[in-house]
Amino acid sequence: MTDTQEAVVSTDAAEGAASDTETGSPDGQAAVRTGLFIGGEERFTPEVVRIADPGKPGRIVGEAASASPEDVAHAVAAAKAAFTGWSTLTAQERAAHMAEAIAGIADLRDEDAAILSQENGKIRMEGWIDALVFEIRWNLALAVADQVDAVSMLEPAPGLPVTTKVAHSPLGVVTIIVPFNWPIAILGAALPYALIAGNTVIVKPPMSAPLATARVVQRVAEKLPAGVLNVVTGKDENMSGLIQNTDVAKVSFTGSVNGGKRMMEMASKTLTRVTLELGGNDAAVIAEDAELSDAHLDRLFGAIYDTTGQICMNAKRVYVHRSRLDELVAGLDARLQKVVLGYGLDAGTTMGPLHQGAQKAFVDELIQEAKDSGAEVREYGELPDGELAGGNFVRPALVIDPDPSLRVVTMEQFGPVIPILPFDDEEQAIAAANDTWAGLGGSVWTSSPETAQRIGARLHCGYVWINDHGANRLDLRAPFGGVKQSGMGREQGIEGVRDFQDTHSIATLDEAALAAMAH
Repeated sequence: MTDTQEAVVSTDAAEGAASDTETGSPDGQAAVRTGLFIGGEERFTPEVVRIADPGKPGRIVGEAASASPEDVAHAVAAAKAAFTGWSTLTAQERAAHMAEAIAGIADLRDEDAAILSQENGKIRMEGWIDALVFEIRWNLALAVADQVDAVSMLEPAPGLPVTTKVAHSPLGVVTIIVPFNWPIAILGAALPYALIAGNTVIVKPPMSAPLATARVVQRVAEKLPAGVLNVVTGKDENMSGLIQNTDVAKVSFTGSVNGGKRMMEMASKTLTRVTLELGGNDAAVIAEDAELSDAHLDRLFGAIYDTTGQICMNAKRVYVHRSRLDELVAGLDARLQKVVLGYGLDAGTTMGPLHQGAQKAFVDELIQEAKDSGAEVREYGELPDGELAGGNFVRPALVIDPDPSLRVVTMEQFGPVIPILPFDDEEQAIAAANDTWAGLGGSVWTSSPETAQRIGARLHCGYVWINDHGANRLDLRAPFGGVKQSGMGREQGIEGVRDFQDTHSIATLDEAALAAMAH
């Protein structure tokens, strides 16, 4: 994510956008209202955060409770009080509770998707998938329950008369902070793994789009023992207790690189552990022998432009063998000609607005800078008018053969613009793909399995796709996370569980081995 798009964001933009605006319902009240959920009880607060619609200037989607520092402290205390009971259950017992808690979560998925579309800007279908992925990830976490409590035994060794049991234990209270772009799905990569590991959790939904996430999490939390799962929304200045309270054992944060740096700095005060899933600048390498069929081009197009480009693991740079440049550009051009910019809930819309005005301004700057440099820039679609005029809409763009030093290449755009850079040989492509601050994901497009493995093994990132790219093809069973400035730690799979546990060793003196040593 870019610096303007973070999981923990200033309330200034949201409140500024929400001032002097109309609410979403005829009676003047906010269309959606969410509270805090602490210790098994819903709480509403005197102060609220009004959530602006990024597609319709002047419209408020709803209101979220705004927690005070005292509310935050109460959430931590509730989670701490619930930890002993939850952590002493077996993983299978926790899994049984969690299976009951997720039952029926899909009943309100259409409503959740509509709310998320309005507060986020994404098209309705993506909002629906966002909530679906949460359920899928939850159930995948339950599938590893039998591995959670696994132990290994180290038998006595020469000169060491002990038998050692190596096990894993939960950390305690965990805070999980998610961003605006896929908040419910992203939560699913951490929350069920923290819970199945034996921790209790406080969820901090995105400040600028908290409504759908808070609703989903509260419905799950209501079915778990009180205090095991809590939800806190509100202003950032009141949230330091989610990180720096000494009773918080770990923070899992998804957001921008600069947001991750601030998270580490805050956590360092109390030595709170962190898992960071940060921004990316993913490279897609299109080899000379790549198949560029309609199916392949459809997948690449989605990997670039899904969620209006606002996905950390989207392709952000395309390196294509020079002999295939024109063919690739023609294929993307044909798909971009069909883009319909519009409101996320409107039938026929294929691309919604960017989430925040600051991000629109940033993407506009990147496109203009590329034009000013002399690069070929192609823009597509028509900006909406009427009640959508002034929304955070950006026409999707291709930047063809730009100078590699341009910001559209070196920075994460987090918007619907992609640089297409030709290369002449494999070594050049690998070097260019790796020449970045980021290391989240990457992809190799080739008809040769040998080429795929050879290049893929040399891409310096946490996850590599072959002939595909992006969130739609992420194996939700496999560990996911970045290297370099794209983060630390892993989510999903048993590795995701272990990220929420300590390794615990118990050494028992072996009397027989000790006696043998004495002789």
